[in-house]
Order: sequence, then C-alpha cells, then structure tokens
Amino acid sequence: MTAAFSTSFKQQAVKKAVGRGSDVTLISLADEWGINSSTLQRWIRESRVQTSKKTGHDSETMKIEKRPQDWSKDERLEMVIACGSLNEVGASALCREKGIYPYHVEQWKAGFVDGVSTKSKIDDRAEFKQLKAENKELKKELRRKEKALAETAALLVLQKK
Repeated sequence: MTAAFSTSFKQQAVKKAVGRGSDVTLISLADEWGINSSTLQRWIRESRVQTSKKTGHDSETMKIEKRPQDWSKDERLEMVIACGSLNEVGASALCREKGIYPYHVEQWKAGFVDGVSTKSKIDDRAEFKQLKAENKELKKELRRKEKALAETAALLVLQKK
C-alpha cells in the first residue's frame, strides 16, 4: 500500500533536502521521514522542473546553481556581510537570487562567529588525502583481524567436536 503525501509535506521535504548540510545524506533524511530515497530524489527533480517553468527559464539556458556547500569561504563571508545590512525580506530576496536559503547565511554567520577554521582548499585536500589513506589502512587492518577472528572461531568449533 502506498502512502499519499500532502503537497505541503513534499515541499517541506524538498526544501530541507536541498538545504541540507554536507554531513547529512538524502538517504538518512528519507529514512527519518519514512519515505524511499528515490521518492525524495524524484520530488527534488520535479520541484526543479516546476521552478524552472515558473521562472520561464529553459533548462538549456538556465545556469547551473552552486550548492551552498560549494561556496568558498570568501563568498560566504561576502553574503553574510551583504545580508547583515538588510532586513529579513531583503535578505530573503537576495538569498533567492543567489539560489540559497536564509538559514544557510545564518549557519555561515554562526560558523564565522564560532571561529570555524579558515584553512585553504589546499590544506583541506591534503588533510582529506591523509584521512583517506588512514581510513584505507584501518579498513585493511580490520579485514585482517576479522579473518583471524573467524579462523580462531572455526578452530574452537572444531576443537569442541
């Protein structure tokens, strides 16, 4: 049996999914809401098609918008400063123009206030490479230990017989 979701639920789900942080996956959001991840992806696609029809943009001529997590620290800071001098309505309009939500600006502002590190992309890539290599090494070690544990368990079973 399929559940019928209201239009407002779909819109809220799409809004949250599009504006999610980089640490949240669509699958986890879909599980949280009790829907299939492919359904959520379809709603997002349909929302983008409807938005492009409303604004009169052709999909060929419409420029590809950056995701909020793709913005550089400098761009984020400029947006925080620009929205800081505007009232709520003006800030919302500017955010719509840039393809983001006002809460992204609030998150970025909080990040700057909390002192989120301002490492360069080069540092981030180097750290990512290091973490990836470390992760690979740990997985290799874990596989080795799992095999040893399985072998020991098999020997214990044989010893009991």
